[in-house]
Amino acid sequence: MRILAIDSSGLVATVAVVEEENEISKTIAEYTINYKKTHSQTLLPMLDEIVKMTDMNLDTIDAIAVAGGPGSFTGLRIGSATAKGLGLALKKPLIHIPTVDGLAYNLCYTDRIICPIMDARRNQVYTGIYQMDGDKLQVLEAQMAVEIDELAKKLCTYGKPVIFLGDGVPVHKDRLEKELMTNYDIAFAPAHMNQQRAAAVGMLGIQYYKEGKTETAMEHKPDYLRVSQAEREREERLKAENTHE
Repeated sequence: MRILAIDSSGLVATVAVVEEENEISKTIAEYTINYKKTHSQTLLPMLDEIVKMTDMNLDTIDAIAVAGGPGSFTGLRIGSATAKGLGLALKKPLIHIPTVDGLAYNLCYTDRIICPIMDARRNQVYTGIYQMDGDKLQVLEAQMAVEIDELAKKLCTYGKPVIFLGDGVPVHKDRLEKELMTNYDIAFAPAHMNQQRAAAVGMLGIQYYKEGKTETAMEHKPDYLRVSQAEREREERLKAENTHE
């Protein structure tokens, strides 16, 4: 089984091809960029480079795993459009991987509670709460958009050591350590495990594919979890106008 994986839901753009044969899995190629370019500039060239370097025929893939949100609205749309286009062209199914599930899967075999946090601004994060059973991801609380203070309270109820990862760490690390979870055992993933990796999305994709969790390219829609900033500003403007009437 061979899976093409794409994640452009956050600051990182990442593409990978993973495969499993006789219950042995491996990453064939992975290309990740975390730099000052838009995902529309990087995603397809990265995929093209992987195809060239591995002499791969994309017809040989079984499915396309895509990080389906939450995350950056623009990034999600780019990843979704890329996956849908490839799915239609290649006549392959898509596998919708929740973004924070993919992030959590970076930390297989840890005995800590895993808490990915993506910066959603306004003191909020996109997150979920997980634990690992070997290489099997267990969802304790499904992905959500929540204030960091409320998330810290949820985590404290588990009474277990916690490890954080994601682009929300630089934003909230100081408060988590010095204010919100002062008396709790918390840690932060190292840089090479801290952000999105398409290989993790692809490996989860293999699990989901075996479980029949696929969709057609036409069925795929990103999970935004909340309305966009433009929509929020529009609602606030309309409320203000109605108040003044």
